[in-house]
Amino acid sequence: MQTAGIVPAPSPPSRNMNTPTLPRRFACLAYEAMLLAAVLFVGAIPFVALAQFLPHELFRLLVQIYWLLLAGGYFTLFWRHGQTLAMKTWHIRVESASGAPLDSGQAVKRYLLACLLFPVTWFWAFFDQDRLFLHDRLAGTRLISTLL
Repeated sequence: MQTAGIVPAPSPPSRNMNTPTLPRRFACLAYEAMLLAAVLFVGAIPFVALAQFLPHELFRLLVQIYWLLLAGGYFTLFWRHGQTLAMKTWHIRVESASGAPLDSGQAVKRYLLACLLFPVTWFWAFFDQDRLFLHDRLAGTRLISTLL
């Protein structure tokens, strides 16, 4: 006997229902690497003039630190808005675990963890129950598919 007016609660959606597939995320990473190479190439132009005035080891160290900061700025700026160009192309968005947009702190934390834990973070996704990367799990973020 059913009681009138009571509707059973829908079953919860699958945990991985909205998570992009690993091949899509790896393809996005490959495209992201090409875009980032262009950003870093253009960003290195001001350093060319410094090369003649600094010792090679110091110059190389400064360029590497600058590139790390430049890449961090690129990713954190775009992640705060949900997507980089590569992520838009592959219909992937990053958000906090609660579904809210990333704040600056979360974006920086995600970037630093991804750098420090690379490539371990990528293998983690094969074993994680939600298919999250390790840096996403630790930063409280997730990738979602924007495909309809």
